[in-house]
Amino acid sequence: MQNYGSGQGTAVYELGGMRVEVRPLLRMVYMWMTLGLLATTGIAITVASSPALLQVATNPVILFGSIIGQLILVVALSAGVRRMSQNLATVMFFVYAGLNGLVFSLLFYVYDLGSIALAFLTAAGLFGAMTVVGFTTKMDLTRFGSYLLMGLIGLIIAMVVNLFLGSGPLDFLISVVGVLLFTALTAYDTQKIKLMAADPTLEADGSLTAKLSIMGALTLYLDFINLFLFLLRLFGSSRD
Repeated sequence: MQNYGSGQGTAVYELGGMRVEVRPLLRMVYMWMTLGLLATTGIAITVASSPALLQVATNPVILFGSIIGQLILVVALSAGVRRMSQNLATVMFFVYAGLNGLVFSLLFYVYDLGSIALAFLTAAGLFGAMTVVGFTTKMDLTRFGSYLLMGLIGLIIAMVVNLFLGSGPLDFLISVVGVLLFTALTAYDTQKIKLMAADPTLEADGSLTAKLSIMGALTLYLDFINLFLFLLRLFGSSRD
C-alpha cells in the first residue's frame, strides 16, 4: 500500500492495483474498530486467565446481563448516534466491546487455544480481503442490501430453531452460511462506509464525523466478530 497524499485530510493509497481515497471518516472508523477489538481481546484474555474473574463471568446473571446489555447498546447506538454526544457514543462503544470481552472469555474455556488462533487469523484474512473488495470494486454492492438482510434474518431464525432441535448437520450448515454471509457483509459495509465518507458535508462537521465513525466501527466490528465466531463453530476443537 503506497500513500500519495491529496490534502484536506484525505490520503490516496494504492490498494489492490487501484488508487483509493481514504478520508478522515475512514481513518477514524478503522482506528475505533481496532481499539474496540483490542479492548475485547484484552478483557477476554484477562478474565480467562483469572479463576476468580472467570467465575464471575460464568455467573448466569452476569452472563445473560452482559448479553442483554450488548443488545441494548447496539440498538441504542444504531438508533440514536446522531442525537447523542460524541463522548457518550464513544463510551457506549467501549462498554459494548468490554462486555463482549467478558462473554468471549468463555471461549477459552470451551475451545482450545489453537482453534481460537486459527479462527481469528482466518477471520482476519477474509476480513482484509473483503475490505479490499469493498474499497476497489466498481460493482454497486448496496443493491444487495435487502438480500443480505433477508439472509441475516433467516440465519437468526435457523439458529433459534436449532437451539431446540440440536441438529449437528443443521449446525454445520448454519456455520457455513454464517461465514459466507458475514464475508459478504464485510465488503458491503465497507463500500457503504466508503460512500458515506465521500460526503463533502462531513468535512465541515467534525462532531458528526466522529459519531458516524464510531457507528461505522461498530458495524465492521460486528462483521469481524461474527465471522470469527462462525469460523470457530465450523472448525473449532473443544478442550479436552
